Amino acid sequence: MKEVTIFTDGGARGNPGPAGIGAVIYDADQNEMGQVSEYIGESTNNVAEYTAIIRALQHLATMVEDTKAIKITLKLDSQLAERQLNGAYKVKDANLKRLFDQVKGLIEQYASVEFVHVKRELNKEADKLVNAALDAH
Repeated sequence: MKEVTIFTDGGARGNPGPAGIGAVIYDADQNEMGQVSEYIGESTNNVAEYTAIIRALQHLATMVEDTKAIKITLKLDSQLAERQLNGAYKVKDANLKRLFDQVKGLIEQYASVEFVHVKRELNKEADKLVNAALDAH
C-alpha cells in the first residue's frame, strides 16, 4: 500500500469573489509528487475548499497506475469541509452537497482516504498556490 499526503486549500478574495485553489501531494517520505494551482472564477471560500479537494484527487489519479493501492491522508484547513466529509456535520447547501457528493465518489477509487483538519499555519504551501493562482489572474 502506497501512502500519500495531500494538503489542499481554497480561497476567495471577497466571499463570494475571485477564487483559487491549491494542493500539494507528497509521498510517504514527504517528497513532493505534484501540485495543483488554479483560478476557478467567482466563488465562495467553501466552494473553493471543496474544489481543491476534487482537483487534487483527480490529479493524483493521473499520476498513479493503481488508485486502489493508495492510502491518502488529506489535510485541509477548512474545518467545515473536514467535519462534513467525516460525517460530523450535515451538508445543507445545495452547491456544497453537489461537490460533497463528487468528493465521495472520487474517494471510492482509492484504498482509503482520511480527512484531517490542520491549522492554517501548517497549510502554507497549498495557501501559496491559492494566492499564486489568484495573483496570476
